[in-house]
Amino acid sequence: MSDCCNRGDGSQAKKYDLIVVGGGSAGFSAAITAAEQGAQVAVIGAGTIGGTCVNVGCVPSKALIRAVESIHHANAAPMRFNGVEAGARMADWGKVIAEKDSLVSGLRQAKYADLLPLYNNIAYHEGTARLVENGVEAGGRRFTADRIVIATGTRPAVPAIPGLPDVDALDSTTALDLTELPKSMIVLGGGYIGVELAQMFSRAGVDVTLVFRSRLLPDMEPEIGAALTDYLSSEGITVLGDLAYQSAHKTAEGGTALTVLRNGVAETIVAERLLVATGRAPNVEDLGLIEAGVKQTLSGAIIVDDHMRTSVRGVYAAGDVTGRDQFVYMAAYGAKIAAKNALNGDSLRYDNSAMPAVVFSDPQVASVGFTEAQAIAAGYATRTSTLPLENVPRALAARDTRGLIKLVADGRTRKLLGAHILAPEGADSIQTAAMAIRCGLTIDDLAEMIFPYLTTVEGLKLAAQTFDRDVKRLSCCAG
Repeated sequence: MSDCCNRGDGSQAKKYDLIVVGGGSAGFSAAITAAEQGAQVAVIGAGTIGGTCVNVGCVPSKALIRAVESIHHANAAPMRFNGVEAGARMADWGKVIAEKDSLVSGLRQAKYADLLPLYNNIAYHEGTARLVENGVEAGGRRFTADRIVIATGTRPAVPAIPGLPDVDALDSTTALDLTELPKSMIVLGGGYIGVELAQMFSRAGVDVTLVFRSRLLPDMEPEIGAALTDYLSSEGITVLGDLAYQSAHKTAEGGTALTVLRNGVAETIVAERLLVATGRAPNVEDLGLIEAGVKQTLSGAIIVDDHMRTSVRGVYAAGDVTGRDQFVYMAAYGAKIAAKNALNGDSLRYDNSAMPAVVFSDPQVASVGFTEAQAIAAGYATRTSTLPLENVPRALAARDTRGLIKLVADGRTRKLLGAHILAPEGADSIQTAAMAIRCGLTIDDLAEMIFPYLTTVEGLKLAAQTFDRDVKRLSCCAG
């Protein structure tokens, strides 16, 4: 798609109001925001248009997760409901992948490529961009503007494990393109990517070992990580935490061996394939940031302030390349702020205090606001309540009581500070807690609010009541 949508752009000397470097979610958000204000925008994209989320991240992974969920729940149904006979198996992984690819292609076309002709003031160019004086160089051309937004995203990071480059390891991108399933797989990383992919491949029929250095989902409440560890183990996944990676090598049979150190003892794990899901690295190598004076973290992420400004006047950054809040909706949100501030005077601030986060495991993990530890570190005299899902009528009716709900409150004002849900339908419940935090509601407000019966979100009301009452002593709708 080289220069496919330029409008009146015959002169290389044309000056733009804004240059956006990056053709993914954040880049398009910044470009469209600026274009809707009447700005002349140049977008410089490298690689496949659409970026991580639609091509190799959110969309394909969640499509595959949903596909294998249908297998798991069909096989689990007879154990949950007397009188039900059901069962399912993975018949053709290649067809599942082909369907995923079709979905990705369609969304990429509809939500990215087809949008460009709708904006006469956005010019899209392909090329590797580099910051230069008064603008950007890309593809042998110079683009001039006083304001630039960098939104180049990230790629899978590769940990420094001896021997890893020699074992043909998969990452979160290449793993989603496998047309044939391996018999066994080691998944490195206990974050949300590792958890999601480990469970997905296990449910597709792969013998999975999930290994990580600390605990599962280390950024979440420890109660959630511990419970999810048990649930993954009950599905047949071998979960090994609190270890150090020592080395990797190919086996004589062509598989992969990973040596780890657990409790001071070396242990070697063998599988057909190794999948590395230990984080993301920012795409910054060719931008000329050092020469331009743009400050970065030790990992290479671009440092920005609350207005999305970098250390260089007129240069902004947004999305995963900044290293914070690596969710597509936060990338789009930050990019909007960057574009508006670049054009209108830096009045807007980035606010993630009510940012919901979701892990698409089963049960799902959903979180917003402070964890208990974060609230204490911030100086709050905290109170917490933890409600096992067996106290939520929806879970009882569904014959699936895996999970819990934990609320964190200010012990003085009783304002809700954080909500953390582990439940099969937890992702669709977290936005209620996010709105409560954004609006400054208290746990009393939640406890007194009317919630629909036999819903997972009703658990928020019950968890709020748990601060001061024993919900086991209430009838179904007595709250």
